[in-house]
Amino acid sequence: METESEPYVRLSTLRQLHQVVADLNTARSLADTLQTVADGVVAGLNYELACVNLVRPDGDLVVAAFAGSSAAEALITGRVGSRASWDRRLSMGSGWGDLRFIPHTEGWVLMDDDVPQWHTDGPAPRFEDEWHPHDRLYAPMYASGSGRELLGVISVDRPRNGRHPGPWGQEALQMYASQSAIAISNARLRSNMQRALVRLEREQQALRASEESFRQAFEYAPSGMAIAEMGGDQHGRLLRTNDALCRLLGRPASVMRRYSFADLVHPEDIGTLLRTSAEGGRAELRLGRRDGTYVWVSLRNSVVADTADGPRFLLTHVEDIEERKRHELQLAHRASHDALTGLPNSAELRSRLSARICERPAAAAGTAVGAGYTGYESGGYESGGHDGGYDSARDGGYGPGYGSDSGPGYEAGPGHDSGHESGYESPYEHEHGFGFEPANGAGPYDHHVHIVAPSTGEVDDGTKGLAVLFCDLDGFKSINDRFGHHTGDAVLIEVARRLTTGVRDGDTVARLGGDEFVVLADGLGAADAADLAVRLRNAIIPPIRVDGRAVRVGASFGIGWAECGMTVEEVLNSADQRMYIEKRSRAKVHRRAG
Repeated sequence: METESEPYVRLSTLRQLHQVVADLNTARSLADTLQTVADGVVAGLNYELACVNLVRPDGDLVVAAFAGSSAAEALITGRVGSRASWDRRLSMGSGWGDLRFIPHTEGWVLMDDDVPQWHTDGPAPRFEDEWHPHDRLYAPMYASGSGRELLGVISVDRPRNGRHPGPWGQEALQMYASQSAIAISNARLRSNMQRALVRLEREQQALRASEESFRQAFEYAPSGMAIAEMGGDQHGRLLRTNDALCRLLGRPASVMRRYSFADLVHPEDIGTLLRTSAEGGRAELRLGRRDGTYVWVSLRNSVVADTADGPRFLLTHVEDIEERKRHELQLAHRASHDALTGLPNSAELRSRLSARICERPAAAAGTAVGAGYTGYESGGYESGGHDGGYDSARDGGYGPGYGSDSGPGYEAGPGHDSGHESGYESPYEHEHGFGFEPANGAGPYDHHVHIVAPSTGEVDDGTKGLAVLFCDLDGFKSINDRFGHHTGDAVLIEVARRLTTGVRDGDTVARLGGDEFVVLADGLGAADAADLAVRLRNAIIPPIRVDGRAVRVGASFGIGWAECGMTVEEVLNSADQRMYIEKRSRAKVHRRAG
Protein backbone atom coordinates (compact mmCIF):
# COMPACT_ATOMS: atom_id res chain seq x y z
CA MET A 1 0.00 0.00 0.00
CA GLU A 2 1.12 3.56 -0.35
CA THR A 3 2.36 5.69 2.47
CA GLU A 4 -0.29 6.87 4.87
CA SER A 5 0.82 10.51 4.59
CA GLU A 6 -0.56 10.71 1.08
CA PRO A 7 -4.04 12.30 1.06
CA TYR A 8 -5.51 10.18 -1.68
CA VAL A 9 -5.49 6.49 -2.57
CA ARG A 10 -4.14 5.91 -6.06
CA LEU A 11 -6.47 4.07 -8.41
CA SER A 12 -3.69 1.59 -9.19
CA THR A 13 -3.64 0.58 -5.51
CA LEU A 14 -7.41 0.21 -5.52
CA ARG A 15 -7.26 -1.97 -8.63
CA GLN A 16 -4.57 -4.10 -6.99
CA LEU A 17 -6.74 -4.63 -3.91
CA HIS A 18 -9.77 -5.33 -6.08
CA GLN A 19 -7.78 -7.95 -8.03
CA VAL A 20 -6.61 -9.91 -4.97
CA VAL A 21 -10.18 -9.85 -3.56
CA ALA A 22 -11.48 -11.13 -6.90
CA ASP A 23 -8.82 -13.87 -6.88
CA LEU A 24 -10.30 -15.25 -3.66
CA ASN A 25 -13.25 -16.58 -5.66
CA THR A 26 -11.12 -18.35 -8.28
CA ALA A 27 -9.65 -21.03 -6.01
CA ARG A 28 -11.18 -24.48 -6.54
CA SER A 29 -10.55 -26.01 -3.13
CA LEU A 30 -10.29 -24.96 0.50
CA ALA A 31 -6.49 -25.42 0.46
CA ASP A 32 -6.18 -23.26 -2.66
CA THR A 33 -8.42 -20.62 -1.07
CA LEU A 34 -6.29 -20.48 2.09
CA GLN A 35 -3.08 -20.10 0.09
CA THR A 36 -4.73 -17.46 -2.10
CA VAL A 37 -5.65 -15.54 1.07
CA ALA A 38 -2.01 -15.54 2.24
CA ASP A 39 -0.64 -14.66 -1.21
CA GLY A 40 -3.14 -11.80 -1.53
CA VAL A 41 -1.85 -10.11 1.64
CA VAL A 42 1.69 -10.09 0.24
CA ALA A 43 0.70 -9.15 -3.32
CA GLY A 44 -2.14 -6.71 -2.68
CA LEU A 45 -1.59 -5.29 0.81
CA ASN A 46 2.21 -5.01 0.62
CA TYR A 47 3.26 -6.95 3.71
CA GLU A 48 6.36 -9.10 3.37
CA LEU A 49 4.98 -11.99 5.44
CA ALA A 50 1.46 -13.36 5.87
CA CYS A 51 0.17 -16.39 7.72
CA VAL A 52 -3.35 -17.90 7.73
CA ASN A 53 -4.30 -19.71 10.94
CA LEU A 54 -7.45 -21.82 10.51
CA VAL A 55 -9.74 -22.92 13.33
CA ARG A 56 -9.89 -26.74 13.55
CA PRO A 57 -12.98 -28.68 14.66
CA ASP A 58 -11.45 -29.04 18.16
CA GLY A 59 -11.12 -25.24 18.45
CA ASP A 60 -7.34 -24.96 18.16
CA LEU A 61 -5.78 -23.06 15.26
CA VAL A 62 -3.44 -24.62 12.73
CA VAL A 63 -1.08 -22.76 10.39
CA ALA A 64 -2.81 -23.62 7.09
CA ALA A 65 -0.98 -21.29 4.67
CA PHE A 66 2.07 -19.03 4.61
CA ALA A 67 3.41 -16.53 2.09
CA GLY A 68 6.55 -14.44 1.85
CA SER A 69 9.26 -16.79 3.14
CA SER A 70 9.86 -20.40 2.11
CA ALA A 71 12.02 -20.95 5.19
CA ALA A 72 9.28 -19.79 7.54
CA GLU A 73 6.68 -21.78 5.59
CA ALA A 74 8.68 -24.99 5.98
CA LEU A 75 9.19 -24.34 9.69
CA ILE A 76 5.71 -23.53 10.95
CA THR A 77 3.13 -24.74 8.38
CA GLY A 78 0.98 -27.43 9.96
CA ARG A 79 1.88 -26.47 13.54
CA VAL A 80 -0.95 -25.88 16.00
CA GLY A 81 -1.57 -23.17 18.57
CA SER A 82 -4.10 -23.64 21.37
CA ARG A 83 -7.34 -21.67 21.35
CA ALA A 84 -6.58 -20.28 24.80
CA SER A 85 -3.30 -18.77 23.60
CA TRP A 86 -5.03 -17.23 20.59
CA ASP A 87 -7.84 -15.82 22.72
CA ARG A 88 -5.19 -14.20 24.91
CA ARG A 89 -3.52 -12.60 21.90
CA LEU A 90 -6.79 -11.30 20.49
CA SER A 91 -7.56 -9.56 23.79
CA MET A 92 -4.18 -7.79 24.13
CA GLY A 93 -2.81 -4.63 22.58
CA SER A 94 -4.88 -2.09 20.69
CA GLY A 95 -8.06 -2.71 18.75
CA TRP A 96 -8.17 -1.16 15.24
CA GLY A 97 -11.76 -2.04 14.40
CA ASP A 98 -11.71 -5.83 14.20
CA LEU A 99 -7.89 -5.80 13.89
CA ARG A 100 -5.65 -6.38 16.92
CA PHE A 101 -2.21 -4.74 17.13
CA ILE A 102 0.26 -5.81 19.82
CA PRO A 103 3.38 -3.61 19.96
CA HIS A 104 6.74 -5.11 20.75
CA THR A 105 6.69 -3.41 24.15
CA GLU A 106 3.77 -5.68 25.16
CA GLY A 107 4.34 -8.72 22.97
CA TRP A 108 7.47 -9.95 24.69
CA VAL A 109 5.29 -11.90 27.13
CA LEU A 110 4.07 -14.02 24.19
CA MET A 111 7.51 -15.27 23.15
CA ASP A 112 7.14 -18.58 25.00
CA ASP A 113 3.49 -19.53 24.41
CA ASP A 114 2.50 -22.39 22.08
CA VAL A 115 1.43 -20.29 19.07
CA PRO A 116 3.80 -20.91 16.12
CA GLN A 117 5.93 -17.81 15.54
CA TRP A 118 8.47 -16.53 13.03
CA HIS A 119 10.32 -13.27 13.48
CA THR A 120 13.73 -11.68 13.04
CA ASP A 121 15.64 -9.37 15.29
CA GLY A 122 15.97 -5.69 14.43
CA PRO A 123 16.86 -2.30 15.85
CA ALA A 124 14.55 -0.30 18.08
CA PRO A 125 12.16 2.02 16.20
CA ARG A 126 13.54 5.45 15.38
CA PHE A 127 10.13 7.10 15.32
CA GLU A 128 6.70 6.45 16.77
CA ASP A 129 4.99 4.61 13.90
CA GLU A 130 8.00 2.61 12.67
CA TRP A 131 7.38 -1.14 12.50
CA HIS A 132 9.42 -3.28 14.90
CA PRO A 133 10.22 -6.93 14.03
CA HIS A 134 8.44 -8.04 17.24
CA ASP A 135 5.26 -6.04 16.50
CA ARG A 136 2.23 -8.24 15.85
CA LEU A 137 -0.86 -7.43 13.79
CA TYR A 138 -3.79 -9.86 13.57
CA ALA A 139 -6.92 -9.75 11.39
CA PRO A 140 -9.58 -12.16 12.72
CA MET A 141 -11.90 -13.77 10.15
CA TYR A 142 -15.49 -14.18 11.31
CA ALA A 143 -18.31 -16.10 9.65
CA SER A 144 -21.19 -13.99 8.38
CA GLY A 145 -24.18 -13.76 10.66
CA SER A 146 -24.92 -12.51 14.14
CA GLY A 147 -22.91 -15.21 15.91
CA ARG A 148 -19.52 -13.96 14.65
CA GLU A 149 -18.01 -17.43 14.71
CA LEU A 150 -14.21 -17.25 14.44
CA LEU A 151 -13.04 -19.03 11.27
CA GLY A 152 -9.37 -18.15 11.58
CA VAL A 153 -6.82 -15.35 11.95
CA ILE A 154 -4.59 -13.66 9.39
CA SER A 155 -1.29 -12.56 10.92
CA VAL A 156 0.91 -10.11 8.99
CA ASP A 157 4.44 -8.85 9.46
CA ARG A 158 6.92 -6.36 8.00
CA PRO A 159 4.95 -3.81 5.96
CA ARG A 160 7.06 -2.83 3.00
CA ASN A 161 6.99 0.87 3.88
CA GLY A 162 8.32 0.04 7.35
CA ARG A 163 5.49 1.82 9.17
CA HIS A 164 2.37 0.95 11.08
CA PRO A 165 -0.64 0.94 8.74
CA GLY A 166 -2.70 4.11 8.79
CA PRO A 167 -6.51 4.39 8.44
CA TRP A 168 -6.46 3.33 4.78
CA GLY A 169 -4.19 0.36 5.43
CA GLN A 170 -6.24 -0.73 8.44
CA GLU A 171 -9.50 -0.48 6.51
CA ALA A 172 -8.06 -2.39 3.55
CA LEU A 173 -6.75 -5.22 5.76
CA GLN A 174 -10.03 -5.42 7.67
CA MET A 175 -12.08 -5.52 4.46
CA TYR A 176 -9.74 -8.15 3.01
CA ALA A 177 -10.15 -10.32 6.13
CA SER A 178 -13.94 -10.03 5.80
CA GLN A 179 -13.83 -11.09 2.15
CA SER A 180 -11.40 -13.91 3.01
CA ALA A 181 -13.85 -15.25 5.60
CA ILE A 182 -16.60 -15.29 2.97
CA ALA A 183 -14.27 -17.04 0.50
CA ILE A 184 -13.33 -19.70 3.08
CA SER A 185 -16.99 -20.26 3.96
CA ASN A 186 -17.86 -20.52 0.29
CA ALA A 187 -14.97 -22.92 -0.35
CA ARG A 188 -16.25 -25.16 2.42
CA LEU A 189 -19.77 -24.85 1.07
CA ARG A 190 -18.66 -25.71 -2.49
CA SER A 191 -16.75 -28.70 -1.17
CA ASN A 192 -19.83 -29.95 0.67
CA MET A 193 -22.01 -29.32 -2.35
CA GLN A 194 -19.67 -31.20 -4.67
CA ARG A 195 -19.59 -34.18 -2.32
CA ALA A 196 -23.38 -34.14 -2.17
CA LEU A 197 -23.61 -34.09 -5.97
CA VAL A 198 -21.20 -37.02 -6.29
CA ARG A 199 -23.33 -39.02 -3.90
CA LEU A 200 -26.42 -38.22 -5.95
CA GLU A 201 -24.77 -39.72 -9.06
CA ARG A 202 -23.09 -42.77 -7.48
CA GLU A 203 -25.59 -43.82 -4.82
CA GLN A 204 -28.93 -44.12 -6.55
CA GLN A 205 -30.16 -46.45 -3.82
CA ALA A 206 -29.40 -43.79 -1.20
CA LEU A 207 -31.09 -41.02 -3.19
CA ARG A 208 -33.48 -40.01 -0.44
CA ALA A 209 -30.68 -39.49 2.12
CA SER A 210 -28.53 -37.67 -0.41
CA GLU A 211 -31.39 -35.34 -1.35
CA GLU A 212 -31.90 -34.48 2.30
CA SER A 213 -28.23 -33.66 2.69
CA PHE A 214 -28.40 -31.46 -0.39
CA ARG A 215 -31.59 -29.80 0.81
CA GLN A 216 -30.01 -28.79 4.09
CA ALA A 217 -26.87 -27.49 2.41
CA PHE A 218 -29.10 -25.52 0.04
CA GLU A 219 -31.68 -24.20 2.48
CA TYR A 220 -29.28 -23.24 5.26
CA ALA A 221 -26.49 -21.84 3.11
CA PRO A 222 -25.43 -18.40 4.41
CA SER A 223 -25.51 -17.08 0.83
CA GLY A 224 -28.37 -17.18 -1.66
CA MET A 225 -28.93 -20.32 -3.71
CA ALA A 226 -31.29 -21.02 -6.61
CA ILE A 227 -32.16 -23.92 -8.91
CA ALA A 228 -33.39 -23.09 -12.41
CA GLU A 229 -34.54 -25.07 -15.42
CA MET A 230 -32.18 -25.69 -18.32
CA GLY A 231 -33.41 -25.94 -21.91
CA GLY A 232 -36.94 -25.91 -23.28
CA ASP A 233 -39.48 -23.12 -23.26
CA GLN A 234 -39.01 -22.53 -19.53
CA HIS A 235 -35.23 -22.22 -19.68
CA GLY A 236 -33.94 -20.14 -16.79
CA ARG A 237 -37.17 -20.20 -14.76
CA LEU A 238 -36.47 -20.46 -11.05
CA LEU A 239 -37.66 -23.73 -9.58
CA ARG A 240 -36.37 -23.34 -6.07
CA THR A 241 -34.74 -20.65 -3.95
CA ASN A 242 -33.37 -20.74 -0.43
CA ASP A 243 -34.31 -18.47 2.45
CA ALA A 244 -31.10 -16.44 2.15
CA LEU A 245 -31.91 -15.47 -1.45
CA CYS A 246 -35.54 -14.71 -0.62
CA ARG A 247 -34.44 -12.43 2.21
CA LEU A 248 -31.83 -10.78 0.03
CA LEU A 249 -34.39 -9.87 -2.66
CA GLY A 250 -37.34 -9.33 -0.32
CA ARG A 251 -39.55 -11.81 -2.21
CA PRO A 252 -41.19 -15.00 -0.90
CA ALA A 253 -40.26 -18.33 -2.47
CA SER A 254 -43.71 -18.68 -4.08
CA VAL A 255 -43.24 -15.38 -5.92
CA MET A 256 -39.63 -16.16 -6.89
CA ARG A 257 -40.86 -19.20 -8.87
CA ARG A 258 -42.59 -16.83 -11.31
CA TYR A 259 -39.28 -15.29 -12.40
CA SER A 260 -35.99 -16.07 -14.05
CA PHE A 261 -32.78 -14.17 -13.31
CA ALA A 262 -33.30 -12.35 -16.63
CA ASP A 263 -36.52 -10.88 -15.17
CA LEU A 264 -34.74 -9.67 -12.03
CA VAL A 265 -31.45 -8.34 -13.38
CA HIS A 266 -30.81 -4.62 -13.82
CA PRO A 267 -31.40 -3.56 -17.46
CA GLU A 268 -27.79 -2.42 -17.79
CA ASP A 269 -26.54 -5.86 -16.64
CA ILE A 270 -28.65 -8.07 -18.92
CA GLY A 271 -25.72 -8.42 -21.33
CA THR A 272 -23.47 -9.58 -18.50
CA LEU A 273 -26.02 -12.22 -17.49
CA LEU A 274 -26.44 -13.51 -21.06
CA ARG A 275 -22.66 -13.82 -21.44
CA THR A 276 -22.36 -15.89 -18.26
CA SER A 277 -21.89 -19.55 -19.13
CA ALA A 278 -23.98 -22.20 -17.45
CA GLU A 279 -21.11 -24.47 -16.42
CA GLY A 280 -18.69 -22.70 -14.11
CA GLY A 281 -19.88 -19.26 -15.18
CA ARG A 282 -19.63 -16.35 -12.76
CA ALA A 283 -20.64 -12.71 -12.97
CA GLU A 284 -21.11 -9.62 -10.82
CA LEU A 285 -24.36 -7.81 -11.50
CA ARG A 286 -27.40 -6.17 -9.88
CA LEU A 287 -30.66 -7.92 -9.02
CA GLY A 288 -33.91 -6.13 -8.29
CA ARG A 289 -35.49 -6.18 -4.85
CA ARG A 290 -39.20 -6.08 -4.20
CA ASP A 291 -39.00 -2.41 -3.11
CA GLY A 292 -37.60 -1.40 -6.50
CA THR A 293 -33.97 -1.03 -5.42
CA TYR A 294 -31.08 -3.11 -6.71
CA VAL A 295 -28.40 -5.07 -4.86
CA TRP A 296 -24.96 -6.07 -6.16
CA VAL A 297 -24.46 -9.84 -6.17
CA SER A 298 -21.94 -12.36 -7.43
CA LEU A 299 -23.50 -15.23 -9.40
CA ARG A 300 -21.73 -18.58 -9.74
CA ASN A 301 -23.29 -21.35 -11.82
CA SER A 302 -23.02 -25.13 -11.72
CA VAL A 303 -24.89 -27.72 -13.78
CA VAL A 304 -26.66 -30.48 -11.81
CA ALA A 305 -27.70 -33.71 -13.57
CA ASP A 306 -30.81 -35.51 -12.38
CA THR A 307 -30.85 -39.26 -11.65
CA ALA A 308 -30.55 -41.69 -14.56
CA ASP A 309 -29.38 -38.94 -16.91
CA GLY A 310 -32.68 -37.12 -16.57
CA PRO A 311 -33.23 -33.38 -16.96
CA ARG A 312 -30.38 -31.12 -15.96
CA PHE A 313 -30.77 -28.11 -13.69
CA LEU A 314 -28.78 -24.96 -13.13
CA LEU A 315 -27.57 -24.40 -9.58
CA THR A 316 -26.72 -20.76 -8.96
CA HIS A 317 -24.90 -19.44 -5.92
CA VAL A 318 -25.83 -15.80 -5.20
CA GLU A 319 -23.47 -13.91 -2.90
CA ASP A 320 -24.31 -10.45 -1.56
CA ILE A 321 -21.37 -8.17 -2.45
CA GLU A 322 -23.13 -4.84 -1.82
CA GLU A 323 -20.78 -3.97 1.06
CA ARG A 324 -17.68 -4.68 -1.01
CA LYS A 325 -19.00 -2.63 -3.91
CA ARG A 326 -19.81 0.23 -1.54
CA HIS A 327 -16.26 0.18 -0.17
CA GLU A 328 -14.82 0.06 -3.67
CA LEU A 329 -16.92 3.03 -4.76
CA GLN A 330 -16.00 4.97 -1.64
CA LEU A 331 -12.31 4.30 -2.20
CA ALA A 332 -12.63 5.29 -5.85
CA HIS A 333 -14.37 8.51 -4.83
CA ARG A 334 -11.64 9.28 -2.28
CA ALA A 335 -9.02 8.71 -4.97
CA SER A 336 -10.60 11.22 -7.37
CA HIS A 337 -11.96 13.91 -5.03
CA ASP A 338 -10.49 16.48 -2.66
CA ALA A 339 -10.83 15.38 0.96
CA LEU A 340 -11.47 18.90 2.29
CA THR A 341 -14.00 20.32 -0.17
CA GLY A 342 -15.39 17.20 -1.81
CA LEU A 343 -14.62 18.62 -5.26
CA PRO A 344 -12.90 16.63 -8.01
CA ASN A 345 -9.17 16.77 -7.47
CA SER A 346 -6.37 17.57 -9.89
CA ALA A 347 -6.15 14.03 -11.29
CA GLU A 348 -9.90 13.86 -11.91
CA LEU A 349 -9.88 17.30 -13.55
CA ARG A 350 -7.12 16.24 -15.91
CA SER A 351 -8.98 13.02 -16.68
CA ARG A 352 -12.13 14.91 -17.62
CA LEU A 353 -10.21 17.37 -19.77
CA SER A 354 -8.33 14.54 -21.46
CA ALA A 355 -11.64 12.91 -22.37
CA ARG A 356 -12.71 16.02 -24.29
CA ILE A 357 -9.59 16.76 -26.34
CA CYS A 358 -7.63 14.63 -28.76
CA GLU A 359 -4.16 14.96 -30.25
CA ARG A 360 -5.36 15.85 -33.74
CA PRO A 361 -6.09 19.59 -34.15
CA ALA A 362 -9.67 20.38 -35.01
CA ALA A 363 -8.50 22.20 -38.15
CA ALA A 364 -7.27 18.88 -39.54
CA ALA A 365 -10.83 17.59 -39.33
CA GLY A 366 -12.18 20.44 -41.47
CA THR A 367 -13.21 22.62 -38.52
CA ALA A 368 -12.07 26.20 -38.29
CA VAL A 369 -9.96 26.73 -35.22
CA GLY A 370 -10.53 29.82 -33.13
CA ALA A 371 -7.72 30.96 -30.91
CA GLY A 372 -7.08 33.22 -28.03
CA TYR A 373 -7.68 33.39 -24.33
CA THR A 374 -9.45 35.90 -22.21
CA GLY A 375 -9.09 36.79 -18.60
CA TYR A 376 -11.03 38.33 -15.75
CA GLU A 377 -9.60 39.72 -12.56
CA SER A 378 -11.51 40.68 -9.46
CA GLY A 379 -9.47 43.70 -8.45
CA GLY A 380 -11.27 46.91 -7.77
CA TYR A 381 -14.86 45.74 -8.36
CA GLU A 382 -17.47 45.75 -5.64
CA SER A 383 -19.77 42.79 -5.13
CA GLY A 384 -22.79 44.53 -6.54
CA GLY A 385 -21.16 45.72 -9.77
CA HIS A 386 -20.61 44.45 -13.30
CA ASP A 387 -23.85 42.49 -13.57
CA GLY A 388 -24.31 43.92 -17.02
CA GLY A 389 -28.01 43.13 -17.08
CA TYR A 390 -27.29 39.47 -16.54
CA ASP A 391 -29.91 37.53 -14.59
CA SER A 392 -29.19 33.81 -14.30
CA ALA A 393 -31.92 33.28 -11.75
CA ARG A 394 -34.53 33.97 -14.44
CA ASP A 395 -33.12 32.22 -17.49
CA GLY A 396 -31.05 29.47 -15.85
CA GLY A 397 -27.89 30.38 -17.78
CA TYR A 398 -24.79 32.50 -17.43
CA GLY A 399 -25.68 35.11 -20.01
CA PRO A 400 -26.89 35.53 -23.59
CA GLY A 401 -26.22 32.43 -25.64
CA TYR A 402 -25.56 30.27 -22.56
CA GLY A 403 -28.62 28.12 -22.28
CA SER A 404 -30.89 25.71 -24.08
CA ASP A 405 -31.95 28.31 -26.68
CA SER A 406 -28.48 29.52 -27.62
CA GLY A 407 -27.34 28.04 -30.89
CA PRO A 408 -25.43 24.81 -30.41
CA GLY A 409 -26.33 24.90 -26.73
CA TYR A 410 -25.03 22.56 -24.09
CA GLU A 411 -26.44 19.44 -22.55
CA ALA A 412 -24.83 17.79 -19.56
CA GLY A 413 -23.34 14.44 -20.44
CA PRO A 414 -23.11 11.43 -18.19
CA GLY A 415 -19.43 12.03 -17.41
CA HIS A 416 -19.30 15.82 -17.24
CA ASP A 417 -20.99 16.44 -13.90
CA SER A 418 -20.43 19.23 -11.46
CA GLY A 419 -18.22 18.72 -8.43
CA HIS A 420 -21.07 19.38 -5.97
CA GLU A 421 -23.09 16.27 -6.75
CA SER A 422 -23.81 14.26 -3.63
CA GLY A 423 -22.50 10.72 -3.31
CA TYR A 424 -19.81 9.34 -5.52
CA GLU A 425 -19.29 8.22 -9.11
CA SER A 426 -19.28 4.56 -10.06
CA PRO A 427 -16.03 3.32 -11.59
CA TYR A 428 -17.95 0.44 -13.16
CA GLU A 429 -19.76 2.70 -15.66
CA HIS A 430 -18.22 4.52 -18.65
CA GLU A 431 -15.84 7.06 -17.14
CA HIS A 432 -16.71 10.03 -19.31
CA GLY A 433 -19.47 9.04 -21.68
CA PHE A 434 -18.10 10.94 -24.67
CA GLY A 435 -17.74 7.81 -26.80
CA PHE A 436 -14.39 8.15 -28.60
CA GLU A 437 -11.04 6.45 -28.56
CA PRO A 438 -8.05 8.42 -27.24
CA ALA A 439 -5.69 9.66 -29.90
CA ASN A 440 -2.55 7.59 -30.31
CA GLY A 441 -1.37 8.66 -33.70
CA ALA A 442 -3.86 6.39 -35.46
CA GLY A 443 -7.36 5.06 -35.07
CA PRO A 444 -10.83 6.36 -35.91
CA TYR A 445 -12.26 9.70 -34.80
CA ASP A 446 -15.70 9.19 -36.32
CA HIS A 447 -17.48 9.48 -32.97
CA HIS A 448 -15.36 12.25 -31.44
CA VAL A 449 -16.72 15.79 -31.56
CA HIS A 450 -13.72 18.07 -32.02
CA ILE A 451 -13.81 21.20 -29.89
CA VAL A 452 -12.46 24.61 -30.88
CA ALA A 453 -11.94 27.89 -29.08
CA PRO A 454 -14.23 30.83 -29.88
CA SER A 455 -12.79 34.00 -31.29
CA THR A 456 -11.83 36.60 -28.69
CA GLY A 457 -11.84 39.54 -31.11
CA GLU A 458 -14.28 42.41 -31.15
CA VAL A 459 -16.70 40.48 -33.39
CA ASP A 460 -18.29 37.41 -31.82
CA ASP A 461 -18.21 34.62 -34.40
CA GLY A 462 -20.82 32.62 -32.48
CA THR A 463 -18.46 29.72 -31.75
CA LYS A 464 -19.14 27.85 -28.54
CA GLY A 465 -16.32 26.06 -26.77
CA LEU A 466 -15.12 24.45 -23.57
CA ALA A 467 -14.12 27.28 -21.24
CA VAL A 468 -11.48 26.66 -18.59
CA LEU A 469 -11.70 29.22 -15.77
CA PHE A 470 -8.63 29.25 -13.53
CA CYS A 471 -9.45 30.83 -10.15
CA ASP A 472 -6.86 31.95 -7.60
CA LEU A 473 -8.01 33.43 -4.29
CA ASP A 474 -6.62 36.83 -3.30
CA GLY A 475 -5.71 37.41 0.34
CA PHE A 476 -6.12 33.80 1.38
CA LYS A 477 -2.57 33.46 2.70
CA SER A 478 -3.06 36.39 5.08
CA ILE A 479 -6.17 34.69 6.48
CA ASN A 480 -4.21 31.50 7.08
CA ASP A 481 -1.36 33.43 8.70
CA ARG A 482 -3.59 35.59 10.91
CA PHE A 483 -6.34 33.18 11.94
CA GLY A 484 -4.86 29.73 11.41
CA HIS A 485 -5.50 26.78 9.13
CA HIS A 486 -8.87 26.01 10.69
CA THR A 487 -10.23 29.32 9.42
CA GLY A 488 -8.47 28.85 6.10
CA ASP A 489 -10.06 25.43 5.63
CA ALA A 490 -13.49 26.85 6.43
CA VAL A 491 -12.96 29.57 3.82
CA LEU A 492 -11.95 27.01 1.17
CA ILE A 493 -15.03 24.91 1.92
CA GLU A 494 -17.32 27.93 1.62
CA VAL A 495 -15.65 29.11 -1.60
CA ALA A 496 -16.10 25.62 -3.05
CA ARG A 497 -19.78 25.72 -2.11
CA ARG A 498 -20.28 29.14 -3.70
CA LEU A 499 -18.53 28.07 -6.88
CA THR A 500 -20.57 24.90 -7.26
CA THR A 501 -23.77 26.80 -6.53
CA GLY A 502 -22.94 29.25 -9.28
CA VAL A 503 -22.51 26.74 -12.11
CA ARG A 504 -24.78 24.39 -14.00
CA ASP A 505 -25.26 20.75 -13.09
CA GLY A 506 -23.23 19.66 -16.11
CA ASP A 507 -20.19 21.80 -15.29
CA THR A 508 -17.13 20.72 -13.33
CA VAL A 509 -15.70 22.61 -10.36
CA ALA A 510 -12.37 21.16 -9.23
CA ARG A 511 -9.73 22.06 -6.66
CA LEU A 512 -6.16 21.93 -7.92
CA GLY A 513 -4.72 22.40 -4.46
CA GLY A 514 -4.07 25.26 -2.05
CA ASP A 515 -6.34 28.17 -2.98
CA GLU A 516 -6.58 27.33 -6.70
CA PHE A 517 -9.79 26.15 -8.36
CA VAL A 518 -10.72 25.36 -11.96
CA VAL A 519 -14.16 25.48 -13.59
CA LEU A 520 -14.92 23.58 -16.82
CA ALA A 521 -18.00 24.90 -18.62
CA ASP A 522 -18.92 23.65 -22.08
CA GLY A 523 -21.01 25.39 -24.73
CA LEU A 524 -19.81 28.93 -23.97
CA GLY A 525 -18.84 31.86 -26.17
CA ALA A 526 -16.25 34.41 -25.14
CA ALA A 527 -18.87 36.77 -23.67
CA ASP A 528 -20.57 33.90 -21.84
CA ALA A 529 -17.29 32.92 -20.17
CA ALA A 530 -16.60 36.51 -19.10
CA ASP A 531 -20.12 36.75 -17.63
CA LEU A 532 -19.57 33.50 -15.77
CA ALA A 533 -16.27 34.79 -14.31
CA VAL A 534 -18.03 37.96 -13.12
CA ARG A 535 -20.80 35.97 -11.52
CA LEU A 536 -18.46 33.57 -9.73
CA ARG A 537 -16.21 36.39 -8.53
CA ASN A 538 -19.23 38.27 -7.15
CA ALA A 539 -20.32 35.09 -5.38
CA ILE A 540 -16.92 34.73 -3.70
CA ILE A 541 -16.25 38.22 -2.35
CA PRO A 542 -19.12 38.60 0.20
CA PRO A 543 -17.87 38.12 3.79
CA ILE A 544 -17.46 34.58 5.10
CA ARG A 545 -18.22 34.04 8.78
CA VAL A 546 -16.01 31.61 10.65
CA ASP A 547 -16.33 31.20 14.43
CA GLY A 548 -18.13 34.52 14.71
CA ARG A 549 -15.52 36.37 12.64
CA ALA A 550 -16.17 37.79 9.15
CA VAL A 551 -13.34 37.38 6.65
CA ARG A 552 -13.10 38.24 2.96
CA VAL A 553 -11.21 36.87 0.03
CA GLY A 554 -11.06 38.10 -3.50
CA ALA A 555 -10.64 36.07 -6.66
CA SER A 556 -8.66 36.41 -9.88
CA PHE A 557 -9.89 34.51 -12.92
CA GLY A 558 -8.06 33.54 -16.07
CA ILE A 559 -10.15 32.18 -18.93
CA GLY A 560 -8.61 29.65 -21.28
CA TRP A 561 -10.17 27.49 -23.97
CA ALA A 562 -9.66 23.79 -24.52
CA GLU A 563 -9.38 22.62 -28.10
CA CYS A 564 -8.22 19.51 -29.89
CA GLY A 565 -4.52 19.49 -30.63
CA MET A 566 -3.64 20.85 -27.19
CA THR A 567 -2.46 18.81 -24.22
CA VAL A 568 -4.18 19.00 -20.85
CA GLU A 569 -1.19 20.82 -19.37
CA GLU A 570 -1.22 23.35 -22.19
CA VAL A 571 -4.90 24.07 -21.56
CA LEU A 572 -4.38 24.56 -17.82
CA ASN A 573 -1.18 26.55 -18.25
CA SER A 574 -2.86 28.94 -20.68
CA ALA A 575 -5.65 29.71 -18.19
CA ASP A 576 -3.12 29.91 -15.34
CA GLN A 577 -0.93 32.36 -17.23
CA ARG A 578 -3.91 34.54 -18.14
CA MET A 579 -4.96 34.59 -14.50
CA TYR A 580 -1.52 35.81 -13.40
CA ILE A 581 -1.46 38.43 -16.16
CA GLU A 582 -4.76 39.80 -14.93
CA LYS A 583 -3.65 39.56 -11.30
CA ARG A 584 -0.49 41.57 -11.97
CA SER A 585 -2.29 44.09 -14.14
CA ARG A 586 -3.99 45.66 -11.16
CA ALA A 587 -2.55 46.96 -7.92
CA LYS A 588 -2.81 44.63 -5.00
CA VAL A 589 -4.97 47.10 -3.10
CA HIS A 590 -7.76 46.72 -5.63
CA ARG A 591 -8.20 43.03 -4.97
CA ARG A 592 -10.69 42.60 -2.15
CA ALA A 593 -9.29 40.29 0.50
CA GLY A 594 -8.99 39.55 4.19
